Amino acid sequence: MRKLLPILLALLGLAAGVGAGIALKPPSAPMECGAPNLPPCPEPEAADPNTIDENSGFEYVRLDNQFVVPIVEDGSVRALVVLSLAVEVEPGATEKVLLGEPKLRDALLRVLFDHAHGGGFDGSFTLSGNLDVLQHALRETARGALGPEVNNVLIQNVLRQDN
Repeated sequence: MRKLLPILLALLGLAAGVGAGIALKPPSAPMECGAPNLPPCPEPEAADPNTIDENSGFEYVRLDNQFVVPIVEDGSVRALVVLSLAVEVEPGATEKVLLGEPKLRDALLRVLFDHAHGGGFDGSFTLSGNLDVLQHALRETARGALGPEVNNVLIQNVLRQDN
């Protein structure tokens, strides 16, 4: 059973990711360009996940992989929480985030596990006050791992899948 638990957790994480992708898939829009008697569609621009917001002056570094946090009760996994995070940093600090991402992911995952262990993902965990507590802990941890260039850690997506 001990050897099977990591495999089961990985499969549950994969299933939660696929479920999140299906559930959050945007509806397909009708094609307006490129149809007969209409002009051709313009080429889509490649979106850069690490962009600069001209208004705030910060750069945003999206962490590529989602964070999967198991909710354990009585020794068994009863739910999974999947989060997507981005780091808001001072201009020019994107490279530092990308180079330090393994250390940052480890630190952030520990905060998420502690938050889950303390019941932070139970009940109405998406209320603003509850997410503020988590975001504050993530921000302080990211600053500890990367330095004062980190302005904030943004919670982009949260999904909870109960078993």
